[in-house]
Amino acid sequence: MPFEQLWAGWRHEYVRTATDEERRGGDGSCVFCRLAESGPPSVENGVVWRGTQTFAVLNAYPYASGHLLVLPLRHVGELDELTGAESAELWATTRASAAAITAAYEPDGLNIGANLGRAAGAGIPRHLHLHVLPRWSGDTNFMTSVAGVRVMPESLEVAWQRLSEAWPAGPASA
Repeated sequence: MPFEQLWAGWRHEYVRTATDEERRGGDGSCVFCRLAESGPPSVENGVVWRGTQTFAVLNAYPYASGHLLVLPLRHVGELDELTGAESAELWATTRASAAAITAAYEPDGLNIGANLGRAAGAGIPRHLHLHVLPRWSGDTNFMTSVAGVRVMPESLEVAWQRLSEAWPAGPASA
């Protein structure tokens, strides 16, 4: 069966820019570093929570509503470059992200993972980030299976509001 694609031309500029920047060795800027410096959490910057070592931000190109990225504030690309404090807060923030997603979306399961390096699927390989996203039984529907397209039932603004309201209190929220 041939795999037909629906047009997603809006994504071309992002892919081209990221690829060109990586080939040039970057211009010293990083989208995640800009987000880390973008001020307190807000719907405008998509940051849901910010700690002393890490932050959680909505994925601008989500696989599902509520898809979060958990990152160190410091620009590091490899797990072994994290300090002990960064590593501990990264995991605590990942746990808090899972709790917020569970409270806000009531999914049947979660995907939590990292793509380390371009070959592993990292869109931005030079700034370590973890993905935390909800999954539901049967969430691979005909659009994904036949057309290679995902349908997002809510805006990023609505997802930000839901997750912000559901963010748990505790050490990862201090």
